[in-house]
Amino acid sequence: MNTWQLAGIEVDIPGKRTYPAVVTVAGNRITSIRQADQPVPERYILPGFIDAHVHVESSMLIPSEFARMAVVHGTVGSVSDPHEIANVCGEKGVEFMLENGRQVPFRFCFGAPSCVPATIFETAGDAIGADGVDRLLQRPDIYYLSEMMNFPGVLHQDPGVMEKIASARKYHKPVDGHAPGLRGELAAQYANAGISTDHECFTLEEALDKLSAGMHILIREGSAARNFEALEPLIATHSEKVMFCSDDKHPDNLEEGHINLLVKRALAKGHDLYNVLLAACINPVKHYGIPAGLLQEGDPADFIVVDNLNDFNILETWIGGVQVAGEGRTLIPSVSVEPINRFHCTPKQIQDFRIPAPAAVANIKVIEALDGQLITNPLSFQLTARDGYLHSDVSQDVLKIIVVNRYQDAPPALAFIHNFGLRSGAIASTVAHDSHNIIAVGVDDESIRRAVNTLIGAEGGICVIDGDDEHILPLPVAGLMSAGDGYDTARSYSQLDKAAKALGSRLDAPFMTLSFMALLVIPT
Repeated sequence: MNTWQLAGIEVDIPGKRTYPAVVTVAGNRITSIRQADQPVPERYILPGFIDAHVHVESSMLIPSEFARMAVVHGTVGSVSDPHEIANVCGEKGVEFMLENGRQVPFRFCFGAPSCVPATIFETAGDAIGADGVDRLLQRPDIYYLSEMMNFPGVLHQDPGVMEKIASARKYHKPVDGHAPGLRGELAAQYANAGISTDHECFTLEEALDKLSAGMHILIREGSAARNFEALEPLIATHSEKVMFCSDDKHPDNLEEGHINLLVKRALAKGHDLYNVLLAACINPVKHYGIPAGLLQEGDPADFIVVDNLNDFNILETWIGGVQVAGEGRTLIPSVSVEPINRFHCTPKQIQDFRIPAPAAVANIKVIEALDGQLITNPLSFQLTARDGYLHSDVSQDVLKIIVVNRYQDAPPALAFIHNFGLRSGAIASTVAHDSHNIIAVGVDDESIRRAVNTLIGAEGGICVIDGDDEHILPLPVAGLMSAGDGYDTARSYSQLDKAAKALGSRLDAPFMTLSFMALLVIPT
């Protein structure tokens, strides 16, 4: 058994102290941590970061590629809800994530998706009922029941919903929540049903209500939803009950940073170092029972080395006694996969996207997309008909938005949206929560048709159409994830993001925002 030592300044989070130490590792475990009796290098050793709630699929990367990029930023594990791929491929999708995640040194904590499909109001690729949830929860590599988005079902004690929660209790596994805007007695009722967390709070008052009901609060800062500024006071007042998460992290953002960025921001706000590290390192491991080391004797040799406790520049990341990142580079090799998918629709015609006008001038309902939020607002605009149909009105930034069923041929869903800002062309994606049909926004029906048919031809991806120009990032794994190198995917995604913004979009992450516009479990 290989035995080696690492000397540095240990950050003892439970003890709230730092001291010069020598960590001894034998095989994949820490065998001793002792106070050094001579000077040590000025580097700090501490437990690795955990993303307390993320949909790996939203990074557009398979789990092994997500891990390759995350470890560079000191992340050693993630609490991962695979309900995106489950909505496409069912239990086989969950198995794909588990199997691929096992190929790399990373502490993946996968859950059993609780809401597949999320609602009965749209078509998903598969379903996981109470029996399927129970089968998954029996597995030792499934750690929790994933976010219970059907909070009305919880409040009204829907039999199928309560059966899933009962399975989690039977196997002594926590239940994740998802209840945006739920307050007061309703929040308490939701928590009392067995829901242990919530990552959807967008005000401090809402979070305090849920904390008082006994829930843990996940402070989310992802590519679309960003609630850190609203919720960061909880780090000081409820340090034992908060965690950091990204929820959804696009590949370009993951290349820039991960939970380490939230640690830096919290410290810059003046928060106590040890409170911050409780949220980033300790609380998720304890709450979910993640088999990750916490820098204790006998623990798995999972830890990170940073240069100082202000900038938190990651020098090294170790998982199971194996160095997985160093000097800003990943040391995990890529893993090849055989993609799985479900795609059964034929190309669309321009007439599929026409909306007959009820009058020459019509008052119409319009969705308002909000930058940095998942919630939307209802608006009303006047549109003037042309040739008997309603069209996008660029002058008012009222654009046509459509959803096309990718699992069977069916008429598209048609509506209008405000705030995307496109002045030409169209953008489209098969990442469309939660059922992952094809979603597109465009300034004219022909651009929308081309964008949709481009993705049908590729059987998944994201694309930008502008006149004769066509840009696409294929996503062959369930129409959600690339099978290629994560850094290459990040570069390709960045190019499409720039192309979408060149069409006029002012959104910080147009494709991430687009992906949530079909999400039925977010008001309004």
